[in-house]
Amino acid sequence: MKKLIFVACIMFYAATSFGQDMKETDVPSVVLNTFKQQYAKAEKVEWKQKAGMYKVEFKIVKDDHELWLDKTGKVVKHKQEIKADQLPKEVTAAITKDYKGYTIHDPKKTDNAGVVTYKVELKTAGSEMHLTFDKTGKVISKKKED
Repeated sequence: MKKLIFVACIMFYAATSFGQDMKETDVPSVVLNTFKQQYAKAEKVEWKQKAGMYKVEFKIVKDDHELWLDKTGKVVKHKQEIKADQLPKEVTAAITKDYKGYTIHDPKKTDNAGVVTYKVELKTAGSEMHLTFDKTGKVISKKKED
């Protein structure tokens, strides 16, 4: 019973600590206008607020996007799903050279204040890795899962 209560408390904390869900009408007009001008085709839009930032999750066609804006409407971070063929050739070359036998899954591009990175899951029959590359194909972080 103690474990169940502990797990419930952890789940509640995780859900509430990440950010507060917001209605679109509660988003400042400068933030909302910036978003709507840049992403007019956005669908399934969800807003949250945390630490003075506005996070909006949305889809364009079938691709997920996550955008962080400050209170002036400036885009601070943009994370988006991409297709494997949209990875820079340097990243694809590094994967081909250093990770033979792995297939690329769930690639994402992140632009964090002008610093662009690419995160991919690489899988084989018995292994999975999460790697982050810079635009030159250099590995920035690597996490192996069994």
